[in-house]
Amino acid sequence: MNSLFSYPALFFFFFFLVHSIRSYFFMDLCSFFLSFSGGQPHKRRRTSEPIEIEDRLESLICRVGEKSTSSLESNLEGLAGVLEADLPNYKNKILRILCAVARLLPEKLTVYTTLVGLLNARNYNFGGEFVEAMIRQLKETLKNNLYNEAVYLVRFLSDLVNCHVIAAPSMVAMFENFISVTQEEDVPQVRSDWFVYVVLSCLPWVGKELYEKKDVEMDRLLSQIEGYLKRRVKTHVPMLQVWTAEKPHPQEEYLDCLWAQIQKLKKDRWQERHILRPYIAFDSVLCEALQHNLPPFTPPGHMPDAQYPMPRVIFRMFDYTDAPEGPVMPGSHSVERFVIEENLHCIIKTHWKERKTCAAQLLSYPGKNKIPLNYHIVEVIFGELFQLPSPPHIDVMYTTLLIELCKLQPGSLPQVLAQATEMLYMRLDTMNTTCIDRLINWFSHHLSNFQFRWSWDDWSDCLTVDLEKPKPKFVKEVLEKSMRLSYHQRIVDIVPPTFSALIPAEPLFIYKYEDESASSLPGYAVTVTVGNAIKNRASNEEILTILKEVPNPNQEDDDDEGESFNPLKIEVFLQTLLHLAAKSFSHSFSALGKFHEILKTLTDSDEGKLHILKVVYEVWRNHPQMIAVLVDKMIRTQVVDCAAVANWLFSQDMAHEFTRLFIWEILHSTIRKMNKHVQKIQKELEEAKDKLEKQQHKRVSLFMDKNSEDEEGQLEEQIERLQEKVESAQSEQKNLFLVIFQRFIMLLTEHLVRCETGSVDISTPWYKNCIERLQQIFLMHHVTIQQYMGTLENLLFTAELDHHILAVYQQFCALQL
Repeated sequence: MNSLFSYPALFFFFFFLVHSIRSYFFMDLCSFFLSFSGGQPHKRRRTSEPIEIEDRLESLICRVGEKSTSSLESNLEGLAGVLEADLPNYKNKILRILCAVARLLPEKLTVYTTLVGLLNARNYNFGGEFVEAMIRQLKETLKNNLYNEAVYLVRFLSDLVNCHVIAAPSMVAMFENFISVTQEEDVPQVRSDWFVYVVLSCLPWVGKELYEKKDVEMDRLLSQIEGYLKRRVKTHVPMLQVWTAEKPHPQEEYLDCLWAQIQKLKKDRWQERHILRPYIAFDSVLCEALQHNLPPFTPPGHMPDAQYPMPRVIFRMFDYTDAPEGPVMPGSHSVERFVIEENLHCIIKTHWKERKTCAAQLLSYPGKNKIPLNYHIVEVIFGELFQLPSPPHIDVMYTTLLIELCKLQPGSLPQVLAQATEMLYMRLDTMNTTCIDRLINWFSHHLSNFQFRWSWDDWSDCLTVDLEKPKPKFVKEVLEKSMRLSYHQRIVDIVPPTFSALIPAEPLFIYKYEDESASSLPGYAVTVTVGNAIKNRASNEEILTILKEVPNPNQEDDDDEGESFNPLKIEVFLQTLLHLAAKSFSHSFSALGKFHEILKTLTDSDEGKLHILKVVYEVWRNHPQMIAVLVDKMIRTQVVDCAAVANWLFSQDMAHEFTRLFIWEILHSTIRKMNKHVQKIQKELEEAKDKLEKQQHKRVSLFMDKNSEDEEGQLEEQIERLQEKVESAQSEQKNLFLVIFQRFIMLLTEHLVRCETGSVDISTPWYKNCIERLQQIFLMHHVTIQQYMGTLENLLFTAELDHHILAVYQQFCALQL
């Protein structure tokens, strides 16, 4: 079978042969073998044969265009013949497969449009049915908010104009309907953006053909687009840029960049040199085919629950000067740059779950000899990794993909990747803090797969500047993350001694009651008793009785014994417990689980919750990962709540750690837990409502007994309880965001007032970090925050707020316009 797939032309011959004689030989052969096992050949023949043929058709269609010893043109011609012969019996299956590949394999767009063109030339009715099926699918994808897939479908339809399947005037009419959306009132800007983007992104493929047939209409269309682009609001752009500096490469908004590329394409008389166009070889056949008119297509109206794609900023890292040898990299405003990047994005989108396949597909990109492919691949991958608010795929996918690419191209790609890393390091001062976080995670993970080898001495410039500046902070955080993937001594050994100031501390437990020198500390005697009690497996009640002996520093000696917050009691118990469980994560988790009741008793007040977090930090301050997982565990077990964690992270006690990465990992993890909690209860409520609705429907259509009525009453009570839980959880969620934003405003306002009073520049490394962390909160949790925008605007982000802080909120609001 493998040899057949290696020679597609030969395979098509055998396929025809089998196809023509299967009713005689194949079925008789099946009957012969089945007769020995007592099977029923006639029944099996009817069910297995169509399925086998359908699977084979799917395989043929999906694999056309892959590497082959035969030419693409001969493969397409052979496949068209196979499909034409099967249309009488498998037309619906063929339609479904072709519609699916148009949506899911956009990197082979022109291969499939050519195939459809050849089928249309042989069978006009099939061509019409395919166009109608594509329009139905386009409507369905828009209805389901699958906007990326809808882009591919429209692009496919537009390329069918080149294959003489669709008439050019009807395609122009569809584009005009799309652009009419820009005239709609009271709709989000992102809706109009999407329809404009669809039209512009099709023009590299079909612009030349449409201009030759409908130049006046196309000029009018482009004029309308230009007018729209001039009046667009672009307040959101700074929030989405990877770098604040415009040099060496401008960070352009995606529609502005695409518009400049299309303008240059038009100036070049729509001549484009990079798109694979196999239909040119069949022009004599295709031009004789009858064309179809697209049915009138009106863009669906705006719905409140529509989720349009967010705006983007085009990531630029390289230009022609960075790839001095070999082919020249197309300029940033050449349409070839858009086509190459679009195709590479499509390959990643199709194969991202299989890193080996994805890497192989990227490196076998058609036309790779005409471009510096490695530079394009690295730029596209980093562009996705740094995309704001979030990458298209999980961060670790990009790490594994780059590792796989280095393995497949060991002689060239690692050098390009090293060059890119060096460039990113040099531009850290103007890089967005969120992107620096992702760079830290990627680089440390990447190093761990290559024995942590790196030319650290090349980065020695970071040792001569303030350690709070981006470069030394970056190196320190990379070493911190690397230690998580290795061990402390390994990190000490891999970096030069001159970097000692940036090497993380050894992650040891700090127990203040460790030895007898601590005997003068308050509570020391009780720690010994508590430690022995834990070792001897004393009950919770016995330990709580021992803890009553701990004096309360918040009470005067002559005060009556009360239930006021006792910080020393928390310190004595938690320090002792965590010290005994310090051996590993699992020991610590087990200890927290076993003494959960005591911890809940000690933290029944807000002060208690804050203090328990303070103690966790004190004992594990040299082990940020342990702090993160213990805080996570305490939230899960409800020892502390999310608002307490937020207040602790913004407290004065943690001010010196404010710009550390682990602080923000804890905060984002806390917010995600809160969001998941709300979503879980909302889901339970929806399920209960659905169940009640079905029950009521039964009551209307059927006679119900008393048990059914009781069940309905129980469901109503359950819904009432869940409704209260949802309202309570949403109130807690809103409070969490209010706490976070209020603390940000207080910190930033204090800094701005201090700078103004002292007549100093506000743009310190701390300020850049803080203001970009505020942006990060908005971007990473934008879906949830949108629910509370009214409250935020009324209580916190008012007109009186300093414009530096208010600008962040306005940028966020502009994303949804």
